[in-house]
Amino acid sequence: MRTLRNYMNYILNALAGASFIAMVILTCWQVFTRYILKHPSSWSEELVSYLFAWMALLGASVVVGERGHMNISIAVERMGAGAQNAFAVFAECIACLFAGVILLYGGVQITSLAMGQMTSSLGVPVGIFYVVLPLAGVLNIVYTLLNIADILRGRAAEEREG
Repeated sequence: MRTLRNYMNYILNALAGASFIAMVILTCWQVFTRYILKHPSSWSEELVSYLFAWMALLGASVVVGERGHMNISIAVERMGAGAQNAFAVFAECIACLFAGVILLYGGVQITSLAMGQMTSSLGVPVGIFYVVLPLAGVLNIVYTLLNIADILRGRAAEEREG
């Protein structure tokens, strides 16, 4: 399972990084066309906004994989190891439920609805850009299941300490 997690982390970091680099290049292109050529590029502005959403959702999946999501740990840290593990599994189950219902199910619904709409500047279906929602849902579900397995095996505490 460690190999699967490492492979997923590598791919997602590469995709999020490539998205960020593309956003920087496209934003520079926007500035150049707007202020130097005096003819702004509308397609690049639209693409940057979609790339930002992809980068954010893929980056959020990496955070789920690292168990770096926001939490208030002051109460849990005062409990015993068994209770801490139970709360950690509960938190992962909530994250998995969110990923399944909101990102996966809701993402499939909105993606299929948006396939009939075309983007204004790029001329491609909006649903293509919304595919990241169910994709992030699947990735988050896989990561939460890997996290639960690590917690139950006692590996999560080792990673936090090391």
